[in-house]
Amino acid sequence: MDEKTRTELEAAAFRTLVSHLRERTDVQNIDLMNLAGFCRNCLSKWYLAAAEERGIPMDYDQAKETIYGMPYSEWKERYQK
Repeated sequence: MDEKTRTELEAAAFRTLVSHLRERTDVQNIDLMNLAGFCRNCLSKWYLAAAEERGIPMDYDQAKETIYGMPYSEWKERYQK
């Protein structure tokens, strides 16, 4: 498989994972951490790190909004137990 195709497949899988986590608001970050060793905040940090590696201006709040689909404060108010 060529590099471009691999990157496209990885990006599609990532988008699907983020979409799934946005829909599963019943699953708390602590549950994800306990079971999988990562959570939405981890994904946000990884996303931010990837942006920084490429010189793309972004802050942690912007990265969290990308993963959560809304500002983190709003997600916490709506869904965090």
